[in-house]
Amino acid sequence: MLRTRSARLRRTALGATSAIALLLTACGAEVDPDSEGADTARSKVKRCGETVEYTEPQRAVAYEGGSADKLFSLGLADQVHGYVMPPANPPVTESPWAEDYAKVKMLSNDLLNKEIVVEAESDLVVAGWNSGFSDQRGITPEILDKLGIQSFMHTESCFNYPGFPEKKTPFEGLYSDLQRLGQIFHVEDRAESVVDGLRSRVSAVADKAPKSDDPVPVFLYDSGTDQPFTAGSQVPPNDIIKAAGGRNIFDGLDQRWTQVTWEAVTKAQPEVVMILDYGDQPAEEKIDFLKKSPHTKNLPGVKQNNFFVLDYNEGISGPRNIDGLEKFDTYLRELDR
Repeated sequence: MLRTRSARLRRTALGATSAIALLLTACGAEVDPDSEGADTARSKVKRCGETVEYTEPQRAVAYEGGSADKLFSLGLADQVHGYVMPPANPPVTESPWAEDYAKVKMLSNDLLNKEIVVEAESDLVVAGWNSGFSDQRGITPEILDKLGIQSFMHTESCFNYPGFPEKKTPFEGLYSDLQRLGQIFHVEDRAESVVDGLRSRVSAVADKAPKSDDPVPVFLYDSGTDQPFTAGSQVPPNDIIKAAGGRNIFDGLDQRWTQVTWEAVTKAQPEVVMILDYGDQPAEEKIDFLKKSPHTKNLPGVKQNNFFVLDYNEGISGPRNIDGLEKFDTYLRELDR
C-alpha cells in the first residue's frame, strides 16, 4: 500500500489548472485556482454544515488516533507535521500505520490547545468537536480561522456543533471525512478507493449477520462508577453493534457519548458487555468493577462473562472502526446464546 506521496509531483503530473479543476469538480469540490496555476488551487469543502475554502495543507496536525489514521490511510504522511495523543490512546506502535506515525512528530501527550498548533506552524488541524476542539480550552474552528489556521472536524462529531450542525450515521460520517479530506488534499481517487474498501467490508459483515426480531442486547461500558458513561446512537460503537446483528441498549438516545443510570442498564438486561479499552483505563479494571458492583454483577452478560473488548481507536471515528466491527462480528457469531 502506498502510504506517502509528494504533493508537488501530484500537481506536476496533472499538468495544468484546468485538469485539476475538472478532477475536483467531478468529486464534488469547487476549485478556485489563481493566476499562478495549480500550486495555489483552493477547494470548497464541508466542515460540518458549513462550506469552507481550503488550500492544500503541508503541515497538518492531527488530534488522537482517529484523525491521524484518516490522514495516513489516504497516504498523506508527507503532509502531516505531527500529532497530539492524550493518554487514553493506546500506543501508536499498535497502529496499522505505525510507520507513518514514526515519520512525523509527537507534539504533545495532553489535550489539544491553541499554543501547540501555533508553535507547530500548522496549516490544518484535524479533530472532533468537544473531542479536540473546545470552547472551554479556547481552541475552536472560529478561533483558528482568525489566526489563519485551517481546521477540519470529524463529521460524526458535528451532531451538536453550534451554528453548523450536521447529522450522519457514524459510518457514513467516516466515509464523508475520508472523501472530504481527499478533496482538501487533492487525492480524491485514493479516498474513493479507501471508502469503497471500507464499505465492502461493512457489507460483508452485514450480509452474514444474524437477522432476528430479538437481537442480542449489548451495553457499551466506557467508564464511570456512580453513573455509567456509554454510547448513544451517534458514535461508531452503535453502528458496530448494529451491523454485526446486535442492539445497543441505548440506541434510542439521540446523543453521542453520554451518561445514563445503572437502573437503566439493569432494566435493559444486556447479554453482552462491550468494554472500551483506554490506554489509561485498562479493560481488566473495568471488567473487575462490573463483576463486583451490586448494580451489574447479576446482569446476564456479566454473569456469563460475555465481555468484548473494543480498542479505543476502534471506538472513535476512524478507519479502525471497521476492524472493530469485524472482530465483534466474529465474537457474536461464536456466542452461545
